[in-house]
Amino acid sequence: MAYNDPKTLVSTDWLARHLDDADLRLLDASWFLPTVDRDPKAEYEAAHIPGARFFDIDEIADLRSPLPHMLPPVEKFMSRMRAMGVGDGHQVVVYDSAGIFSAPRVWWTFRYFGKTSIAVLDGGLPKWQAEGRPVTDAAPVIRDRHMTVHKQFDMVKDVTEVAAAAKLGGWEIIDARVADRFRGEAPEPRPGLRMGHIPGSKNVPWMTLLTEDGTMKSPGELKALFEAAGVDLSKPAIASCGSGINAAILDLALTLIGHERHAVYDGAWAEWGMYNDLIVATGE
Repeated sequence: MAYNDPKTLVSTDWLARHLDDADLRLLDASWFLPTVDRDPKAEYEAAHIPGARFFDIDEIADLRSPLPHMLPPVEKFMSRMRAMGVGDGHQVVVYDSAGIFSAPRVWWTFRYFGKTSIAVLDGGLPKWQAEGRPVTDAAPVIRDRHMTVHKQFDMVKDVTEVAAAAKLGGWEIIDARVADRFRGEAPEPRPGLRMGHIPGSKNVPWMTLLTEDGTMKSPGELKALFEAAGVDLSKPAIASCGSGINAAILDLALTLIGHERHAVYDGAWAEWGMYNDLIVATGE
């Protein structure tokens, strides 16, 4: 199916029709795991969708934290968006060079700051290029634009809140990592982390949410995947992953199926796996 909701997911056809809209702002949010030898900024500079700005997930973050790409301070987010010419009244579309991988993280970040006129490009840059649509190496013309933000504190959970949820069971904790990392059978890409998962969490690997062409599955298929993993969708949910990137794919999927109360564990396994006083479970 083709998603065309400017608050969640839009198709490549939708973007092609709106690419020249004066109020459209396009963001390339490509990002790669530390074990992958690729430079997303260099790839953006070589070829991006016309008009796209580069959103640096590792820099537009709280660099005071020892954890990777944590949510940025509000002043930093506003400053970076103003410098990129993204502000009030804009419809934002965000994509990445993997299809749907890191773009949902930026979608979730905007929503955390109260900006809901943002959608992920379904299938991302690979689908856009496979269809023969234009790319460029030209830098966009940028004009400052003011942005007003309103934090949505219920959209993010910290380690204390996740530990309480794991102990009390009032929330479903859903882990987006691949199954062997969830079970504790494969090492983490970041050195020094223990292997396993948060006790009581359920595993819905992020790639299972996508079709063969890298687009999101239908709401019915997404709901079935959560239920097959043992997720009780009547409960509020916390999405987790390795470092808070792929958890946002779960958050997007939960939004698409109409789940009304869910949040992202921003520290994710990069935090939980680091502290020996937090219990780690292994196996299914």
